Amino acid sequence: MSHEELWQQLAELDRQQTSQRAKCQYLTDPERYVIKLLNTEYIVNLTAQQIFSTQPSSQPAEFLEQLCLLAYLINARELPLADKLVSAESLPGGAFFFRGPHTLPTRKLEETFGSKPDLLYEASAHLNAKQCDFGDASVKLFVLPRVPLTFVIWVADEEFPARASILFDETAGSHLLLDALLAAANLAVDALVKAAGQSS
Repeated sequence: MSHEELWQQLAELDRQQTSQRAKCQYLTDPERYVIKLLNTEYIVNLTAQQIFSTQPSSQPAEFLEQLCLLAYLINARELPLADKLVSAESLPGGAFFFRGPHTLPTRKLEETFGSKPDLLYEASAHLNAKQCDFGDASVKLFVLPRVPLTFVIWVADEEFPARASILFDETAGSHLLLDALLAAANLAVDALVKAAGQSS
């Protein structure tokens, strides 16, 4: 079974406290959490140890989606947003983790939106994102109820190629371990790129 250790950790936690920490709903019969990931509602069924989306109906969650949801339910804390943006490398342990195979997927953003920054707004509208004022285009997108990511695009000019950044609220490391934060960033970027293809 995927993520068996995470399921075991989650099963040991108080249900009401977990739902409050994670800003989600807990229901019984069967025991389950109802939680949004990238504006899609998921059912985390504790009884069957299964996760599936409600839109489209009963679509099983994939590996990275399961990782994000389980890790978040286990680790989320009842903290307000710091409203201070930091780079992945500035998070505790981030300077060592986010490199090599763990590099953030900024190249996909540059390739998709680097010459068409307005497309970022069209794509992110499908994900209920909020427009920001950074770079040539930027949006704030909640991957999970307490975990927003901010995506910033700078278009290419005569001196520099197109650039993209993924920024985190300073509290992000309190809610997800670094591997789950990387998974969240990858899921969000893939969702933006997919939505861009549908918009263009």
